[in-house]
Amino acid sequence: MSEHFEDQFYYNEANMPLLGDEFPEMKVQTTHGPMNIPGDLKGSWFVLFSHPADYTPVCTTEFHAFQERMEDFDKLGCKLVGMSVDQVFSHIKWVEWIKDNLDTEITFPIVAANDRIAMQLGMLHPGKGSNTVRAVFVGDPEGKVRLILYYPQEIGRNIDEIVRAVKALQVSDANKVAIPANWPINTLLKDRVIIPPANNIEDAKKRPSQYDCYDWWFCHKAL
Repeated sequence: MSEHFEDQFYYNEANMPLLGDEFPEMKVQTTHGPMNIPGDLKGSWFVLFSHPADYTPVCTTEFHAFQERMEDFDKLGCKLVGMSVDQVFSHIKWVEWIKDNLDTEITFPIVAANDRIAMQLGMLHPGKGSNTVRAVFVGDPEGKVRLILYYPQEIGRNIDEIVRAVKALQVSDANKVAIPANWPINTLLKDRVIIPPANNIEDAKKRPSQYDCYDWWFCHKAL
């Protein structure tokens, strides 16, 4: 069995969390001290994101960008948590460097993960080397995984999309609706939301009189 195949087999057997799963319980050390995830985050939405390494240019731009949007995450009641396999003292020095050189104070914790945690969360991809890829997990107040994104090491994340996704999930949950592409600036529906399709003939007949519709299966409304 080749070394690459063994790595791939181990990765596939990692039982990484999927959408709707409980986020796996883990005790970790962070720049803010010990933390239980998701226990210490329950009751709030949260975004846990991994980065390949401290003191790297793309990761530094991402941390600056996440911190710039902290007010937006706060308004959504959403906590941020960073993570990589660097040790916590490296995280601390990097945060100091960002403050001293970019005048940006990183206020969210950064987890010092080990390979086991990174593998469990699907952050180590054998084809992309030994550093963690840019994973994003959005969790809800019950600690369930609601959204997962993966970016390669060479591509920085779009923080606007992560803010939008958290807001969209909250709107969807609160109103029992679906969210169109590029919401809230969809070219067809603007900032309107989509009504779940009817699942029986009687409801299908009523839909066009109840909502604005392209057809009975494609109805929408304003929030």
